Amino acid sequence: MDRTRPVLAVFAAAALAVSGITALSSAARAADADLAKNGGFEAGLDSWTCSANSGTAVKSPVHGGSSALQATPAGNDYAQCAQTVTVQPNSQYSLAGYVRGSYVYLGASGTGTTDVSTWTQSAPDWQQLTTGFRTGPSTTKVTIYTHGWYGTGAYNADDISLTGPAGTVGQPPATPTGLAAGTVTSSSVALSWSAVTGATGYAIYRDGAKVQTASGTSATVSGLSAATSYSFQVSAVNDAGESAKSTAVTAKTSTGSGPGTGLPTHALVGYLHASFANGSGYTRLADVPDSWDVIDLAFGEPTSATSGDIRFNRCPVSECPNVESDADFKAAVKAKQAAGKKVLISIGGANGQVQLTTTAARDTFVSSVSNIIDTYGLDGLDIDFEGHSLSLDTNDTNFKSPTTPVVVNLISALKTLKAKYGAKFVLSMAPETFFVQMGYQFYGTGKFGGQDPRCGAYLPVIYALRDDLTLLHVQDYNSGPIMGLDNQYHTMGGADFHIAMTDMLLTGFPVAGDTNNVFPALRPDQIAIGMPASVNAGNGYVAPAEVTKTLDCLTRKVSCGSYATHGTWPALRGLMTWSVNWDRYSNWEFQKTFDGYFG
Repeated sequence: MDRTRPVLAVFAAAALAVSGITALSSAARAADADLAKNGGFEAGLDSWTCSANSGTAVKSPVHGGSSALQATPAGNDYAQCAQTVTVQPNSQYSLAGYVRGSYVYLGASGTGTTDVSTWTQSAPDWQQLTTGFRTGPSTTKVTIYTHGWYGTGAYNADDISLTGPAGTVGQPPATPTGLAAGTVTSSSVALSWSAVTGATGYAIYRDGAKVQTASGTSATVSGLSAATSYSFQVSAVNDAGESAKSTAVTAKTSTGSGPGTGLPTHALVGYLHASFANGSGYTRLADVPDSWDVIDLAFGEPTSATSGDIRFNRCPVSECPNVESDADFKAAVKAKQAAGKKVLISIGGANGQVQLTTTAARDTFVSSVSNIIDTYGLDGLDIDFEGHSLSLDTNDTNFKSPTTPVVVNLISALKTLKAKYGAKFVLSMAPETFFVQMGYQFYGTGKFGGQDPRCGAYLPVIYALRDDLTLLHVQDYNSGPIMGLDNQYHTMGGADFHIAMTDMLLTGFPVAGDTNNVFPALRPDQIAIGMPASVNAGNGYVAPAEVTKTLDCLTRKVSCGSYATHGTWPALRGLMTWSVNWDRYSNWEFQKTFDGYFG
């Protein structure tokens, strides 16, 4: 930790605080009021916004009332929680609050004069921080905040107040009218409504719960279940508050479970080492047991990282003495399909870096992948881009509107392949947690730069293909600790990690802590949980009992442990593993666990 800044800051903050406190040393004027909203956090985080979703309201410890703020710095984020308050120009204000923890700050910005902050290096019990400021001649809004410091633990704050003359607050906007449902799919409903004068934004409610916001007069609510009726309302918001909710409109999603309806209700997915051998040995496609519903042939790889030219080279006899002939391999594909199984070509893997930096590479990718699919008569495509295949440009900050060429070209290529082969084309993805769930905290290089540009880089691809995606099976292995929706870090090795990571996909989450930019939930029939088949297959192996706990929690909400899920999803598609070969090596332990659970 760099301690220089805190040491210098304390003298500056103390000087500023003394001047503010002196000016306010007399009793507050009769017209003064506490302008901080929900300063005791009795209403949770209402009126407060915490960076990277770092904050939560807790029942203990508290200074007053029944709740307090707890926020946890992580990585490049120091867990700032803030709210913007309406004030008067040329007026004096006093800011105070109680804190616990190490390196806890309380401050105000946007004052129009000199922004102020005060802090404590160590507060093992509740300690009051106070400072003051005078607003500038045209200042009408000030942001008050509290935060911790990089690399330190969680801090607490409570009973935060901003005392001074109240600013002029207008009226909340009128209630929106004209709410109507437009295009409906099996997983989404498009909504539109009439503009409201004075509104700066709108809040969309589904079945009474706020699910997203919009700056304009339309929005699409995604992540819905097929053939299900939903009630929607919308409210208008501005600095003065939120209007009443509009008259509700009901819409029912279309029938069908989306792409890949040829899959069974619960599916077992496995990667088959088709182009190489390792310690697990080579397994012929015809020898894969019938329990496996989706077989991903590993791997198709590019001739160079940026060529887009994908080749599928089957394992040579010198490396795999028991490899079947091309004719027998193609016959095995047909036999699996006749038995209702899906056989896909998986592109990438640890050694297959694919970077579609140009439209020429994109077009070559489409033609070369099509050639592999046609040559072997395959059912579809699995994207297993790892390493540096996907990396976001510095100015690419919105997953809903990506601008990075490797991302834009991949999306275009996959949409082209889907359109070419039609509704029965199976499209799956197997990203690592770093490229998906880590996006809850960080996205690309971040607002201030310095972050890994690959962080969350799969999110725009998944989002753009969400209605075409048959299966998403994130690799819940070979992963570092990942923060879940409970704002706690989860690590591999037990059911808790799989439950937390899967709950994020089925619930949706704000990207990089931005509650106005939410990655929407996927359908449960689109999700399979990725696990290693054995201790030899990868870090993060869990025993069969932990696999069963994971499924029990997510499909029945029992055996959930410490993590509280946000729903119950009996339609969860199933499990994916690396790999069929390693499972065979381990006497089919993973397959037997799946069969024993789903029958």
